[in-house]
Amino acid sequence: MEKELSEMTLAELWELFPISLVEPDGKWSAYYDEVEALLRNLLQNYPIRISHIGSTAIRGIWAKNIVDVLIEIPNTEDIEMVAEKIGQGGFIRMSSDHARVSFNKGYTKRGFAEKVYHVHLRYAGDNDELYFRDYLNEHPQVAKEYESLKLGLWKKYEHDRDAYTEAKTAFVAKWTAEARKVYGGKCDSSCSI
Repeated sequence: MEKELSEMTLAELWELFPISLVEPDGKWSAYYDEVEALLRNLLQNYPIRISHIGSTAIRGIWAKNIVDVLIEIPNTEDIEMVAEKIGQGGFIRMSSDHARVSFNKGYTKRGFAEKVYHVHLRYAGDNDELYFRDYLNEHPQVAKEYESLKLGLWKKYEHDRDAYTEAKTAFVAKWTAEARKVYGGKCDSSCSI
């Protein structure tokens, strides 16, 4: 009998869902558009901003075949009520605290589905990923450095997502800080893709 995902240890989950990078894929934009439409429909009664984030939103670099989505809501909204609505769309809550909730979709007992999503629900302004995304899209040489870093970490941390993420943290923090200096508060009101 197969274990449910909720019954698996972290090591078993990392084995089933290894870090795997793929070449840039034009399908990522279509996958994002599809999930954005679904989320907008689920959250039609809430004032929200939805953005494509993560490496699949950075032009021309290798990435995990996972589309990351940021949903920002005003501080006046109840994050738990919004999270409940997202859960009704088949997204599985992975973690939460008072100001952040994360979900995924596309993880199965046999591995990744064709379309895999990570959805990050936050209050407006908690959006460093937008600054990082825009900066790398406007500075392709920095994007290529990021790609090289990730490719170098891939096999080393193939079955340890936490270590993989931690090993990228200094690079991401450096260029996010630079982007915030360059852009000011640009992404707090609107950002481009």
